[in-house]
Amino acid sequence: MNKIIQNIQQEQMKQDVTRFNIGDSVRVHTIVKEGEKERVQIFTGIVIGRKGTLLESSFTVRRISYGEGVERVFPVHSPRISKIEVETAGTARRSKLNYLRGRKGKQAMAVREKIVLRKK
Repeated sequence: MNKIIQNIQQEQMKQDVTRFNIGDSVRVHTIVKEGEKERVQIFTGIVIGRKGTLLESSFTVRRISYGEGVERVFPVHSPRISKIEVETAGTARRSKLNYLRGRKGKQAMAVREKIVLRKK
């Protein structure tokens, strides 16, 4: 029985998932159905947490919209997500950035950018 469940999960998992970490600024392209029409809506923000493994994995994106903090949880392998773009890579010393919820203004989106060292 366990093999059957694993096979079903492998079929439903996406193969081309973009790699991103906590603290990265991402643009999540979601497919929205309105009646007969479909369109792509972009949700831009900072990844403040990841959770789950394999098919059940999800991540939380937070942004400030009109002075209010807005969070949205996305399943990684959802068919409603067309793609995930990483705008800027950030570094975080914690696995969850819940402390950003208590901040206001620019400080609510303050995460250090990752410095990439190049070899010569």
